[in-house]
Amino acid sequence: MLHHQKVSLDHAALADYLGKTENLLIIQDLDGVCMPLVNDPLTRTISKPYLKAAARFDEHFFVLTNGEHIGQRGLQTIIESAVGGAAVARSQKLYLPGLAAGGVQWQDRSGQVSHPGVGQAELDFLTEVAERIERTLDDFLKAQHSFSDAERTQLVKASVLDNVASPTANLNSLYQTIVGDLDKASSEDISRFVQLQQHVVTLMEELLQEAEAAGLTDQFFVHYAPNLGRDGFVHEVVWFADAQMAGTTDFQFMLRGAVKEAGVLSLLNHYFFVHTGHYPLGVDFNARQAPRSLGDMLELVVQNFDFSLMPAIVGVGDTVTSQAVEQNSKLTFKRGGSDRNFLQLIQNIGQATNTPTLRVFVDSSGGELRNRRPLKLGTDDQGNPTVLDGIGDPKDERDPLAINVVFPGGPAEYCQMFETAADSRGQLAWGGSQQ
Repeated sequence: MLHHQKVSLDHAALADYLGKTENLLIIQDLDGVCMPLVNDPLTRTISKPYLKAAARFDEHFFVLTNGEHIGQRGLQTIIESAVGGAAVARSQKLYLPGLAAGGVQWQDRSGQVSHPGVGQAELDFLTEVAERIERTLDDFLKAQHSFSDAERTQLVKASVLDNVASPTANLNSLYQTIVGDLDKASSEDISRFVQLQQHVVTLMEELLQEAEAAGLTDQFFVHYAPNLGRDGFVHEVVWFADAQMAGTTDFQFMLRGAVKEAGVLSLLNHYFFVHTGHYPLGVDFNARQAPRSLGDMLELVVQNFDFSLMPAIVGVGDTVTSQAVEQNSKLTFKRGGSDRNFLQLIQNIGQATNTPTLRVFVDSSGGELRNRRPLKLGTDDQGNPTVLDGIGDPKDERDPLAINVVFPGGPAEYCQMFETAADSRGQLAWGGSQQ
């Protein structure tokens, strides 16, 4: 059975499972999973067949992303471009339902958006963050004395994501400009990019201090993607560039509680209401009310949910990191990635409730970014394809997160499987209000 396998390449079995499992909850990331990763988020595209497949899963499929549904760089605009306009997306309910901005921005299939648990004072503070990021990046580039005014303006425009609930510095374009081809990059180029990363970290720390001074203590945090795990429950560890990887390229100023694992609780609560008429965590529960540790989150599930009604949860992501660090002649591992904890919580829920769950990994290293370690493929003793090096550091043999199925071919390979599963699901009478 798939939930007992590790790094399986049996995509046909997964498609069959998704197509035939009645009590099913898919929780899926977006960038790198159903869309290739790109340097400029404004150039992202999504396929109409994938969107129609998601609609056929109806109330059994939800997204969970650190991106946003709305705004200039939001997914709504990308979907509308793919299907022929907002009217088509609304009438055919092709918007992707679920949580964005790490779990604090909700959208239904008709494109209606809300921010559960978020106050106006917090949203007002966030409106100023994008401008601060823009000034910081512009000042850094001016100091380099190597960019014209036009080049600097274009680079800053491509690097500032003026999201409503998660304004972001996206350094992918700047990495390509400063470092370029990593195989040919000089140590000076890499050092310059590290200086930029440090510059943005300093800004984020200043913004947190200003929020506290404005009476918004502990209402925000900074999400670094990719990262090297957390220092405690809240502070994420920045991954600075080196000769192998770009490291952290997204610096997101986010609302407290906007972590994907908290979003799992919110989506599970919503799923139970849709399918049973009862909210186990209450009608007003949202991700911002969730406890901070995975252990406390799991305890909330164990205490409040009926195990006999628990769906088979399938989590899909592309960002799971692990890096070996030698300290005092002892090898330790920094484990992180924006999808790690939500996949880990799904695994923990399955173990605690004796419910089958699946964790699926999509290899997004084939995109435009150089901050993903690709899967290494080979053959086993029988000549069958197999994964030689899995997710994260090859030395990390005790990683607690077990990935069941992998897609070395990236988003295109995953979407093909997903559409196959949706086709078979749409033929089943119990599959919901299929279209």
